[in-house]
Amino acid sequence: MSEEWVELLVTYDPLEAEMIKDLLESGDIPVVLRSSKVSPYPVNVGKIGEIRILVRKEDRDTAEEVIRGSAPE
Repeated sequence: MSEEWVELLVTYDPLEAEMIKDLLESGDIPVVLRSSKVSPYPVNVGKIGEIRILVRKEDRDTAEEVIRGSAPE
């Protein structure tokens, strides 16, 4: 049976994406980062710099709670 991956959120900050990935993976939630950035060019222009954070469909609610719980008040 194949797993269905869904978009959790989109960021333009690679550091933020990695921090969210590490946070979720520390809670045993698998994460896939999809970037449309053209690697030799460190320029973020519109959707070119977009990083999509994907989680399995069944982990989505838990992942959203983890992110909300870690956000500064």
